[in-house]
Amino acid sequence: MQTFTDPAFWADAILVVHALVVGFVVGGQVLILIGGWRDWTWVRSLAFRLAHLVTIAIVVLQAWLGRLCPLTIWEQDLRRAAGLATHEQSFIEAWISRYLYLDLPWWVFVAAYTAFGAVVVWSWWRFPPGRHRS
Repeated sequence: MQTFTDPAFWADAILVVHALVVGFVVGGQVLILIGGWRDWTWVRSLAFRLAHLVTIAIVVLQAWLGRLCPLTIWEQDLRRAAGLATHEQSFIEAWISRYLYLDLPWWVFVAAYTAFGAVVVWSWWRFPPGRHRS
C-alpha cells in the first residue's frame, strides 16, 4: 500500500495532475468554442483565457523544442526513486497513462499541439475575452 512518503504515491499524484492539465486544455477549448457561440459570459473571463492560452503555449513550445513535459519527467524520476521501472504501472497509472501517453512519432505531437494552439489563438480572435456578441 502506498503512503505519503512513498515516491510512487507522488508519481501517481503527478499523473493525476497531468491528466487534469490535459483536461483543462482540451475541455477548456471545447467550452470556449461552445460558450463563445452561445455567448456564455464566463468563457470570456480574461483570467481563464490567459491561463488557458499560457498553458497551451507552454505545451507547444516544449514540443517545438523537443522537450518532455516537466510533469512527465518528474513522474518518471519519482517512479525510479520508488524502485520501479517507468513501464511498471500502478492502478492509477495504468488507466490515466493509457490516455496520456500514446506511442506515436514525435512529429505527430508537434503537429497536433501546434494545430491545437492555432485553434486556441483563433478562438481569441473569434471569441475575444471580455466582450460579448452584439
